[in-house]
Amino acid sequence: MPLDDLVIVGGGAAGLMAAGAACARGASVTVLEHNPKGPGQKLLITGKGRCNVTNDCDPREFLRYVRRNPRFLYSCLYAFPPSAAMELFESLGVPLKTERGRRVFPQSDRAADVLAALRQYAADARFVKADAQDLILEDGVCKGVIAGGKAYRARHLLLATGGVSYPVTGSDGSGYRLAAKAGHTIVPPQPSLCSLVSPAPACRKLMGLSLRNVTLTLLRDGKPLFTELGEALFTHFGLSGPLVLSASTYIDDIHAHKYVCEFDLKPALDEKQLYDRLTRDFAALGGRSAQGALEKLLPHSMRPVAVERWGVDPATRAAQITREQKMALVQLCKHWAVPVTELGDLEHAVITAGGVDVREVEPRTMASKLCPGLYFAGEILDVDARTGGYNLQIAWATARAAAAAVTEADQ
Repeated sequence: MPLDDLVIVGGGAAGLMAAGAACARGASVTVLEHNPKGPGQKLLITGKGRCNVTNDCDPREFLRYVRRNPRFLYSCLYAFPPSAAMELFESLGVPLKTERGRRVFPQSDRAADVLAALRQYAADARFVKADAQDLILEDGVCKGVIAGGKAYRARHLLLATGGVSYPVTGSDGSGYRLAAKAGHTIVPPQPSLCSLVSPAPACRKLMGLSLRNVTLTLLRDGKPLFTELGEALFTHFGLSGPLVLSASTYIDDIHAHKYVCEFDLKPALDEKQLYDRLTRDFAALGGRSAQGALEKLLPHSMRPVAVERWGVDPATRAAQITREQKMALVQLCKHWAVPVTELGDLEHAVITAGGVDVREVEPRTMASKLCPGLYFAGEILDVDARTGGYNLQIAWATARAAAAAVTEADQ
C-alpha cells in the first residue's frame, strides 16, 4: 500500500476539516474514526442540534473570549479567521445566518447539514473504522499509528481525537495517551462550559425555573471574575444554562476557593428604582400576604423561596412591610447568591479544558516540538473558549493550520 501523506486520528470537527483541507491541496489522506456511527457525531449535538459554526468577529475580538492560551491561537486565527470559515461553509452549500451575540448557524438550523458538507469536503479521504492503539515511533520520529492491530504509516500523523466530554460521541481521551507516548505533557482534563453543582437546598425547590434577562456575576473569594446578562436555569443539582456554562470557564480550582454565583434578578433597575417599584406594588396590593405581594416581581416558584430568604413572616400584609424590609428585599433581588462547590460531570460538559500542553506545539503549524511528523488540532489541545461558536472556530483554525503545514512540507 502506498504511503499516505497524512493519517488523521479522529473524525470530528477538526479531523474532517483537516482532511478536507489536505485533500484540496492534493494530499492523500486516511481518517481513522472509532465511533461505529461514523465521523462527526459530536457536531450533531452542538448548538442544541443547530451547530453554532463560528462567531462572526475579527481575530482580535475573538481572542478576548478564549479562556486558556489565547496567544497560541494568534497565527492560526489570522490565517483562517471566522470570516474564512463562513465563506467556506457557504461555498460548501450551507447558507448561514448570524444571531444574537454574533453566533453563526446554518439557515436550516440543522447540524446535520454542516456535517454533510464537511463529509463532502473530505470525500477524497479514505475513512477507516478503527481504534488507534499506539504510535509508530522510529528514532524519535512519528511514522504512523497502529489501529485495530494494523499499521497505518504516513509521512505525517495528526491527532484530532477531541477531549473526554460526551464520550458517547467517541471522545474518550485516547489522544492524550498517544500524545504522552510521544513525550508530551498533558494538562489534566477538566470539564468546561459545564453546569455547576450547589449544596443550596433552594436549587432543588427551584428546579426547572429558567431566569431570563438576569445578570450573573461569578465571585471567587468575594471578588468578581465574570459578569454577563443572559439566561440561567435552576436544576436538581444546582445551576445550568448559557450564563452558567460561560461562567464555568472562569473556575480554576473549585476546591481551593469559595465560588458564588450572584444573580441580579432586575438588572434594568438600580436599587432606588427597584425600591420605588416595590413601594408602588405593595401599596397596590396592600391586603395581600408578603408572598402574594411578589406576584409582579418574581416567578411563581421563586416567591416562597424568596420570602424564606427575605426573613419576613409570610403572614405579614404588604401594607405592613417596613422601609427596612423593602430595602432588604431590594438587596435580595440584586444579589441572589448561590454557592457552587463542584463542576458538572465531565461526561456532559460541552468541551474539555486541559489537554496537550501548547508550549510543546508549534503555533503556526500545530506540529509537535518534541516529535517530528506529529501534529495536533482541536480540543485535544489545552485551549478552550466561551460558548458562542468560539470552540468550533478553534477546531477549524487549528485543523487548517495543520493541513497547510503538512502539504507545504511535502512540496
